Amino acid sequence: MSSVLIDGTTLTCDDVASVARRRKAARVGPGVKERIERSCRVVEAIVARNSVVYGITTGFGHLARVTIPQGELESLQRNLILSHAVGTGDPLPDEVVRAMLLLRANSLAKGLSGVRFEVVDALVKSLEADICPLVPEKGSLGASGDLAPLAHLALALLGEGNVRMGGVEMPAKEALGRAGIAPLVLRPKEGLALINGTQAMTAIGTLALHDAEALAATADAAACVSIEALRGIPAAFDERLHDEARPHPGQAACARTLRTLLEGSRLVSAPGEVRVQDAYSLRCVPQVHGATRDALAYVRRVLEIEINSASDNPLIFGDGSVISGGNFHGQPVALAMDFLCMAASDLGSISERRIERLLNPTLSELPAFLTRHGGVNSGFMIAHYTAAALVSENKVLSSPASVDSIPVSASQEDHVSMGTIAARKARQVVDNVARVLAVELMCACQAVDFRGPENLAPATRAIYDAVREAVPPLQEDRWLHPDLEAVTRLVAEGRIAQVVAAFSPPRTPAA
Repeated sequence: MSSVLIDGTTLTCDDVASVARRRKAARVGPGVKERIERSCRVVEAIVARNSVVYGITTGFGHLARVTIPQGELESLQRNLILSHAVGTGDPLPDEVVRAMLLLRANSLAKGLSGVRFEVVDALVKSLEADICPLVPEKGSLGASGDLAPLAHLALALLGEGNVRMGGVEMPAKEALGRAGIAPLVLRPKEGLALINGTQAMTAIGTLALHDAEALAATADAAACVSIEALRGIPAAFDERLHDEARPHPGQAACARTLRTLLEGSRLVSAPGEVRVQDAYSLRCVPQVHGATRDALAYVRRVLEIEINSASDNPLIFGDGSVISGGNFHGQPVALAMDFLCMAASDLGSISERRIERLLNPTLSELPAFLTRHGGVNSGFMIAHYTAAALVSENKVLSSPASVDSIPVSASQEDHVSMGTIAARKARQVVDNVARVLAVELMCACQAVDFRGPENLAPATRAIYDAVREAVPPLQEDRWLHPDLEAVTRLVAEGRIAQVVAAFSPPRTPAA
């Protein structure tokens, strides 16, 4: 398996997921060391001349007016890490921390940050050794970047704080020793370069996006099984409506997927055969799911720019210029994360409405709550409650974080993004939607058992079979929590999305 290249320009969201989750190896690309060393020499020259340059020979934030003597410059950088590592809350998952290590290394690899190559090397070696610093999930305002989370990440490189190595918690110094990595002694600019950036929000957001893209395909799959169970009308997915009359790329792509998945079904109906037209939760799947697809495409574009950006301050350019700016500000990612939050939430919202139609006998013409012996048995009645509760929670979580700002650092940092809060909310919403879709799949497959699984389209039969391999039909009431967890795993692992991909035509670039 080829390794992922750390070169500051070519990293993709899929690369991040493969390194963070599947532990794919990452290596520094050609020419990176030379770029890094070139900008490092600029910093060395600044120090030698006693020039006053923010973050190199001055304090930080409101303390930028304080010039630091040469003999205290290394203490300045170390103290920056120690004082800023003050996050709180549960530690971020190891996969997020691995993504942060990769993204921080990739940002520094652009050669605009003035650090030594040893700093990037320490990040990459920590990744190779599966050393995951314990990074509390709360405490970032998203400008000047993810200061607190990244300080906890950097703390471990100094041999301070605690880490997980191979899943076992231990002091960072011990883990570095086991891996043969020398603790860093920071030089001018290096502490600031390690913590000024958006890598916490971007790491969380990239993995949430990866899951949301799989959920979009899973939502299409669940909708199709529900459509068949409810004798839906696929005429609403006619390509003329979506390719010609209203050609939003996501809408057209979703309609194409629905047509493919429903091809060969003996359960769907023609207009007027069962009803004249379907309710919106069936008829408008391309418009709703498609809008989410377009939103996810936008989020991916933002993230793939961000993961290949230099987001610390000041930055050092090829002509030796040192420019103080604001690339650490997380607003581009914050807005994208709030968009991701809302777009994913809507997949759950429309799914819950399909669940209601499956369980309500006046809408489905199926037994109430999909049980043959209602009264003694409650069937899927409370499974719907769970889905409804998750959808309601998502509505609260979808309130945007990016519209808030609290001035800090004596009002030097007077507008912040709250991007990491937005990313954390998006991650929670995506997890909730996976569970809502699991409830829909359980209910839709149970409904199909009343219609006859042999009448399904080949694609939806494969989806049905995948669910039935995980959970059997509900004949009498049983403890349903294990069933929900089993189907949620199918969804979260992308197995339903894989079935969709196996039957779907290749997407055009526009889709």
